[in-house]
Amino acid sequence: MNKVFEAIKNRRSIRSYKPDSISKDIINSIIEAGNQAPSRGRLEEGSIQFQPWRFVVVKDPEFRLKLVQTTVPFWKKMIEGMKESQPEMYEDTMTNYEALDEPKDVIYYAAPVIIFVIGPADYAVSCALACENIMIAATSLGLGSCYVGFGSMVTSNTNVMEALEIKEGERIYGPIVLGYPENESSTVIGIQQKRKEPKIKWI
Repeated sequence: MNKVFEAIKNRRSIRSYKPDSISKDIINSIIEAGNQAPSRGRLEEGSIQFQPWRFVVVKDPEFRLKLVQTTVPFWKKMIEGMKESQPEMYEDTMTNYEALDEPKDVIYYAAPVIIFVIGPADYAVSCALACENIMIAATSLGLGSCYVGFGSMVTSNTNVMEALEIKEGERIYGPIVLGYPENESSTVIGIQQKRKEPKIKWI
């Protein structure tokens, strides 16, 4: 199989990681893949500029803890909403949560690397394409990844926002967590989706 097609087919949202570190060279290569994504141009200082995104790589354990402490309350609020409508799922989810080691990281899955893709709020498509490139590149290198929407809910923490240098008009896309999968079986470490056949109309 073509290696690009193989990486696309094998990509999964991985939610369990080994603590093994990832080399800076590998992280840079993955980010460069994101940087090669197509993008819509924007007018800046009289000229058309492309690649509207920037990247923040988080490896520091203390900063990671701040991220977890900031975002887990949003996750808990969402789960509470399931208590009456989906009681069985709520109980299962909370049982799994309580079984986690401290700090209970249900957002970033204790992955060793978190990549924040940051860009203008009106460039969602361009930045999403960069995110996809990152995840496919990670798969091709034997790494797992996951796009974690809850991870963007850090706007209430001034220290986090200052560290990420979020400017007015910018938003977080992702973030994306990276790491080596904890187990070989993707049925354990990832959410297996039964892929549907594509709907195609030929004209």
